[in-house]
Amino acid sequence: MAYTSADIRNIALVGHSGAGKTTLAEILLHKAGVIGQPGTVERGTTVCDYDPQEKAAQHSLDSAICSMDLGGVHINLIDTPGLPDFIGRSISVMPAVETAAVVVNATTGVESVTHKVMAKAKDQGLCRMIIVSKIDAPGANLAKVLAELQENFGTECLPINLPAEGGSKVADCFFEPDNGIGTDFSSVEEAHTQIVDQIVEVDDALMEAYLEQGEALSAAQLHDAFEQAMREGHLIPVCFVSATTDHGMNQLLEIMTRMMPNPSEGNPPPFMKGEGKDAKPVQVTPDAEGHAIGHVFKVEVDPFVGKMGVFRIHQGKITPASQLYIGDARKPFKVGHLLKLQGKEHSEIAVGLPGDICAVAKVDDIHLDAVLHDSHDEDNFHLSSVDFPAPMLGVAVAPQKRGDEQKLSDALHKLIAEDPCIRLEHNAVANETVLYGMGDYHLRVLLERMTDRYNVSVKTHPPSIAYRETITAGAEGHHRHKKQTGGAGQFGEVYLRVDPLPRGSGFEFVNKVVGGTIPSQFIPAVEKGVRQVLTEGAVAGYPMQDVRVTVHDGKHHPVDSKEVAFVAAGRKAFLDAVSKARPIVLEPVVKLEINAPSSNMGDIAGDLSSKRGRIAGNTSLAGDRVAISGEVPLAEVTDFQTRLKSLTGGEGEYTMDFSRYEQVPAKVQQELAAAHSPANQED
Repeated sequence: MAYTSADIRNIALVGHSGAGKTTLAEILLHKAGVIGQPGTVERGTTVCDYDPQEKAAQHSLDSAICSMDLGGVHINLIDTPGLPDFIGRSISVMPAVETAAVVVNATTGVESVTHKVMAKAKDQGLCRMIIVSKIDAPGANLAKVLAELQENFGTECLPINLPAEGGSKVADCFFEPDNGIGTDFSSVEEAHTQIVDQIVEVDDALMEAYLEQGEALSAAQLHDAFEQAMREGHLIPVCFVSATTDHGMNQLLEIMTRMMPNPSEGNPPPFMKGEGKDAKPVQVTPDAEGHAIGHVFKVEVDPFVGKMGVFRIHQGKITPASQLYIGDARKPFKVGHLLKLQGKEHSEIAVGLPGDICAVAKVDDIHLDAVLHDSHDEDNFHLSSVDFPAPMLGVAVAPQKRGDEQKLSDALHKLIAEDPCIRLEHNAVANETVLYGMGDYHLRVLLERMTDRYNVSVKTHPPSIAYRETITAGAEGHHRHKKQTGGAGQFGEVYLRVDPLPRGSGFEFVNKVVGGTIPSQFIPAVEKGVRQVLTEGAVAGYPMQDVRVTVHDGKHHPVDSKEVAFVAAGRKAFLDAVSKARPIVLEPVVKLEINAPSSNMGDIAGDLSSKRGRIAGNTSLAGDRVAISGEVPLAEVTDFQTRLKSLTGGEGEYTMDFSRYEQVPAKVQQELAAAHSPANQED
């Protein structure tokens, strides 16, 4: 292998859709000599957008890995999707890299996904840089974009180059400052002074040489402090580029090869050992002689190749002869073929070095977020969990053909293996299988993939809303269950109390029976009866939550008392108490983040208000757009994508996250209760 761990740079291209990440990767591969002619997204000829769905949509729908060698440096580049619905696939690659390169479209400025990936990269301890693309596009206001970046992400966002002549040229402000070019704003000298001043603040010796002795510092002298400033979030370099005209691309390659951290220079990954409260941080270093430790950050399930796991090696070396364990599994698998990825192309390599990104195929047990290792000493290692946004929009799915139930189940579980932002639920009350995703487009892509890739045709309909029931007051309940059918009978009597708990607390069962009025062996039966009602509901047939049940008295019969009697008594006593405890139905409320033209703000606010929604605030964005935040019941957003598209002429987009449960209006509760069959509350 022609490179060492110290030569590796791992960089993720992240940012909003349309910023030009895939095109940027294509030009970088071309400049490094990996490809002869750069492809285009429009023609479907790029290295990273190789899936047929991506080519048809002309958008990245999944992360793609490519690599290049330039000037003795090996760069692993991960191109990620920028559509809000696929944010999970961007977040999932962050544990694999030292640097997040956030790409910003010069014509639209800071957008919703820009905020999300900048915040997530900061939380993950990644070095961050910003690439302002399309600087020569009509309507680009580059001074405004830089001001917007500094306003949103801090004054540590400093340019390493500056546009000149409307973006048709760029001036180097860091490596070899070119004071002879008249820039569109600021000046080369001023920009150079600002970035050097920012860097030397983290190194006292450099600051002394720079300020007191008046030494001019070269990029090589600033290298270590530059990386330290990035690690500490004290510096976020900004690079202005145009992929179509090549302006700024040389400075971008310079900063990637000369200034970005290698695996030993970035912030160490947050590995833990143990579970829950007993988990403790452990040091994992890019030491080639240590035990092999890798982390799976991407899974692909191909109908022909099988399951492929893409992983970052954090410690040790891996070869085709390596025996690796997956998590705490007792049985290892043999690597067999160690792969290096270039988009959809795979090539075999002889060794994977610490810090490198590789893949293994045809390993059925591999899964997203798995830790791969070669020693039982690491069988309880895991990376600190990444918080993914919760999938909230659901669609009920069923096979078109009878007998395809297993085929559908297999396809759904393959999709779930690939995407951290998919959730599958079976609604027992409605007998529905519900697929949850991040939005309408996310779900449409998944359904198309089931048909095209796995040959499963499905029928869909809106899912039942996941209402919940609870109580708002304390109350006593009692029931005596007595049956005599000849011979031994059934007898059990239960007194209990119910009390409301804070929202989100779940369920508590408390036994305060004294004196053996209910023998201890029958207490679990009472709880079983109570839990039946928790599952089935007492008002409208929805699961109950946030309730404490305290059993405090009862009676038994030495002959006729049986488990079944106390199950029935506990169930009916609980229903009796709930009926007196002012029961209510709760509905899920979601937080909406809407990005739309400013001219449509009034229409959107009116639409949300008519759907029981509330506007929390709004922020002006570049390009005469506005970000609107608000809350609305989930029941009212099942067709919001269509409504927003109509209101904004297709220019609006939104994301949503679960917020909390709230009481439904009285009229809605009456309708839900009336629709619930009384038979569901009978024995």
